[in-house]
Amino acid sequence: MSGVTQASTHAEKPAAAGKHKAWLTWAKRGFTLFFFIAVPVMLFLLMKNLDWNEVAHALESYKLSTLALGFLVATGSYLTYCGFDVLARRYTEHKLSVAQIVPVTFVCYAFNLNLSSWVGGIALRYRLYSRLGLDVPTITRILSLSLITNWLGYMLLAGFVFAGGFIDLPDGWKIGDTTLQLIGCVLLVVCFGYFTACRFSRKRTFTIRKQQLVLPSLNQALRQALLGALNWGLMALLIYILLPEKAFYPAVLGILLISSIAGVIAHIPAGLGVLETVFITLMQHQFSKGQLLAALIGYRVIYFLIPLMLALVVYLVLEKRAKAMRSKNEARRAG
Repeated sequence: MSGVTQASTHAEKPAAAGKHKAWLTWAKRGFTLFFFIAVPVMLFLLMKNLDWNEVAHALESYKLSTLALGFLVATGSYLTYCGFDVLARRYTEHKLSVAQIVPVTFVCYAFNLNLSSWVGGIALRYRLYSRLGLDVPTITRILSLSLITNWLGYMLLAGFVFAGGFIDLPDGWKIGDTTLQLIGCVLLVVCFGYFTACRFSRKRTFTIRKQQLVLPSLNQALRQALLGALNWGLMALLIYILLPEKAFYPAVLGILLISSIAGVIAHIPAGLGVLETVFITLMQHQFSKGQLLAALIGYRVIYFLIPLMLALVVYLVLEKRAKAMRSKNEARRAG
């Protein structure tokens, strides 16, 4: 009798887990649907009285030197992101050359920004790296290190900016300044916890979903933080350059960090509408809506659309040359 009871108990556990998983799936879908509806509505309310002539005038008034500096900063940001996978080369000890890694990472990042992480960050990475001869476990470790590098840099910067009180939130926001400072302190604790684990943890290998992940050294963890923070900092710098001179860089950085996490939660490709809503909501007391929207349009063109067009060309070249590059890599390994 007790055996029957135990069997029924074991049978109930997977059923309960299945129901819980189904509930979470529907909750995520509902949350995403809410943002898909809420973001356009909020953006419409913010922009319904917008003077589009002011936007056009602001776009036309950009100096060539300003745009050139913007392209230079965007290039620096993309090269910094390519450094994520170059850093992973030493971490995984694979033999692809830096000259092969950089174009692959550039393509993945441009597609990631515009078409979601599933397309650029994951699907394209597996396709392009596998065509160059890397196996799935190695690609998974590259992807894992890249994700950690990106969000480690995010948490480090957000921790300092939020805890430092550089963002002046509107009175109507439920998350007040004190709560934001507390969130910043928590993010810094998480970062330093990661550094401590990398330095002192005796267990270096962890298995997650049948994939082995090795904890990097403290030196490599610090490089991750530096690269991740630099990339986020350059993204904010581009927006800062496109805003009027009275803009405060730490505030621009903080608002970009808030809008980015909101875009991730909303699951909207390229954070379209989310970035604009957050920036206009938090900075409309400093700049006119026309100036803000012009800066964000310039940011999207320079950082999103032009790199995507270039990435399409680079992707076609990589696909065409992948077989020859793989043969060259295999010959190098054999030799």
